[in-house]
Amino acid sequence: VQLQASGGGLVQPGGSLRLSCAASGTIFSINAMGWFRQAPGKEQEFVAAVSRYGGATSYADSVKGRFTISRDNANNMVYLQMSSLKPDDTSVYHCAAGATISNLKSGQYDSWGQGTLVTVSS
Repeated sequence: VQLQASGGGLVQPGGSLRLSCAASGTIFSINAMGWFRQAPGKEQEFVAAVSRYGGATSYADSVKGRFTISRDNANNMVYLQMSSLKPDDTSVYHCAAGATISNLKSGQYDSWGQGTLVTVSS
């Protein structure tokens, strides 16, 4: 499946953004859909993931309580609602699919999309 993230932009600290990830094919059978981010000069880090039917989610400690991940299997979309944004959230955000993984946070994701840049700055 091919993935394309969108919705990034410039936002002030404390603001909100919703990222979208559109899949070229069905995501119904994909166990895990996730979001990762990579800031300049830093390693890629896990942000959030959601299980096949949305019954389970996992978040990085740094975004817990501020970000919410969701998926719409009928429309092959995944979303990341981000609120109370901080300058440290500035990164390129990528969505990813893990067809068979069971561990949302540490599983091996096998499909990746191009990222969308989120800049949090006043």
